Amino acid sequence: MKKTIRRFSPAVLVLFGLALLCGCSSQSRTSKGGVTLRLKPQQGKIYTLTSKSNVMMLIEVQGQSMNQSQNMETRQSFTAKEITTSESTFETQVESIKMSMSNMGMKYEYDSEHPEKTSPMLAEQTKAFDEAIKKPSTVNYDLMGKVIDSIDLEMSQLGAAIIQLPEKEVSVGSTWTLDKGQSVSGIEVNAKMTYTVTSISKKSVDVSFTGTVESTEVTGSYNGTANIDPKTGLITANTTKSNLSMTINEQGMSIPVTIVGTTTVEVK
Repeated sequence: MKKTIRRFSPAVLVLFGLALLCGCSSQSRTSKGGVTLRLKPQQGKIYTLTSKSNVMMLIEVQGQSMNQSQNMETRQSFTAKEITTSESTFETQVESIKMSMSNMGMKYEYDSEHPEKTSPMLAEQTKAFDEAIKKPSTVNYDLMGKVIDSIDLEMSQLGAAIIQLPEKEVSVGSTWTLDKGQSVSGIEVNAKMTYTVTSISKKSVDVSFTGTVESTEVTGSYNGTANIDPKTGLITANTTKSNLSMTINEQGMSIPVTIVGTTTVEVK
């Protein structure tokens, strides 16, 4: 598969995609020392998801290496509009995006709340971000955290709070593996993830996770930890570290890119 990716976009798109792939969510019921993980948020409450990503990219162009760093902050709201015995319907929208990049000594900025600070060189990204902000989306999940129905959520971080859950009861030390695919700007990315329960209390179910990511254009690995509120089934904190390799096709050239990044997520 050949796909042309816009300048400056690899880290933005891949890390948004990874957030969708690597999140974790559950609702727990204690039974004989174990917990059964199910998704059951509080109906009507407005949750706020804050995400921060720090990325370093190494780009090889015609035998020369270029470094590019990028920091991004997003704030997203989501509300469980309807809860039934079998599914949850969420309404969500991106409230703000802030991004800064450094490339070959040049600095670029985007701030949705202060558009006067946006760099002209980011016009293409600015258009995409502006279209995503304040645009509500609806997503339906079943009790296991599996998406039933949704529209394009490429700029959404909701997947950092919800993921498909194991059928069986788990306890400290239990592991489960999931295979999941995600389209990231037209690139089909597949991830194989292994989750391990590290501790369980009345206030939190803590897990660690590792995984591999691969497609025709993206390969790599990631690891992280997540803290889960057992009453609501939503993530309260999630940290993901990634190390990816990909190729972008620009002006007839195939350009290797290495991306190393850390993403942290908080939900309140």
